[in-house]
Amino acid sequence: MSKIKVGLLGGGGIVDAHIRGYRTYADAIEVTAIADVVDETARRRAAELGATAYSDFRLMIDEADLDAVDICLPHHLHAEAIVAAAQAGKHILCEKPLCLTVQQADEVQRVVSAAGVTLMCAHNQLFLPAVSTAKQLLEQGILGSVYEVRTSDSFYNDFNPQNMGWRATAATSGGGELMDTGYHPTYLMLHLAGGSPVEATALLSRHRLRFMDSEDSAQVLVRFDNGVVGHLVTSWAYQPPPGSERFSVVGERGSLHSDGRDLTVSLRGSTSQTYDFDDVDTYVSEIGHFADCLRSGARPLHTEREGIDVLCLILAAYEGARSRTISPVFGRSEMGDVGL
Repeated sequence: MSKIKVGLLGGGGIVDAHIRGYRTYADAIEVTAIADVVDETARRRAAELGATAYSDFRLMIDEADLDAVDICLPHHLHAEAIVAAAQAGKHILCEKPLCLTVQQADEVQRVVSAAGVTLMCAHNQLFLPAVSTAKQLLEQGILGSVYEVRTSDSFYNDFNPQNMGWRATAATSGGGELMDTGYHPTYLMLHLAGGSPVEATALLSRHRLRFMDSEDSAQVLVRFDNGVVGHLVTSWAYQPPPGSERFSVVGERGSLHSDGRDLTVSLRGSTSQTYDFDDVDTYVSEIGHFADCLRSGARPLHTEREGIDVLCLILAAYEGARSRTISPVFGRSEMGDVGL
């Protein structure tokens, strides 16, 4: 495959991280077009990248000579962009969340499958060396049967009514903090648990960002079909206390835990072993993985299948919080028959 030509959909802040990846892997993949509804943003990004500017991503998908698109749009536009790109035969890299409703997920699954294109979810934290090593060790059975997975992603966010934009409104964000930053610890939990979620519930809070439509913090409990129980904590309201884990896994033989950089494995009857890793730019690794998958035909770490599992888990958690019950997580095979 010759150099992969990509069209960027959206020119907002997250695009800076993606551009670092395209520059690192410039021999394999390049941005040749960019679309943003703000003409000045589209022109500025196009000049930065030596690309062609568009003010409408639909027009870019139809007209530009592209192999793939990279979706960095507001949440409520993801499903429409995925469908348009897939129907045009373009491969897809999509920022979180994949989409916002089970109906949209059903359409995404159907259209991507029919088009035969590759869709990769931009789940950048999977490229942390601590995460990839933990996943490898778990698949090797180092902990035996896994009992519990815990994940977290919290920070003090300086959003205010003037700078929060579309994220402050549930109609465009799809929810609150859980659907946004909380998406990271959700896909990380799914990755480490090694099963499909079957039931979930949540406690949602607005501790500090009270101008939002929805929560600024969430705690979620999940049960997976392999018996693993998951717990995640996520917030924009506060910085977590020192020593807080990014993820941990407990099993019959011991446990492992990580702050996101180092990884410590503690087995009963053995001395703990700590793996030290250099810092990596996970967005750069993500773009490299996308390029490798398109060139080789390999399956990305997370496709629309995992993206739909993550979405359905989060929607079930929202329903559990609303109804004050434990809500079933409707799987991919059931999506066409239900709504949340």
